[in-house]
Amino acid sequence: MDIIFKPIITEKMTIQGEKLNRYGFIVDKEANKIQIKDAIEELYSVSIVSVNTMRYAGKSKTRNTKTAIVRGKTNAFKKAIVTLVEGDKIDFYSNI
Repeated sequence: MDIIFKPIITEKMTIQGEKLNRYGFIVDKEANKIQIKDAIEELYSVSIVSVNTMRYAGKSKTRNTKTAIVRGKTNAFKKAIVTLVEGDKIDFYSNI
């Protein structure tokens, strides 16, 4: 079971990574904080101080097309914000 789906690379998370040593990830909805902590420590070889999680519900979306109104929903997901110990860093751009 993959716990970590992808990192969150936005302007806000980049600033938090530089100033507060916090990084964001999209994770499995069923994963708990201990599983998330173990997975990130194993994958990036860092030490984690704390893990904060947030659950997001899917949003309803509508589009007007030529033939009809198309209704849909975005996927629900869980976001984890991890705070690393002082001195540790995660470089998402090293593999590019």
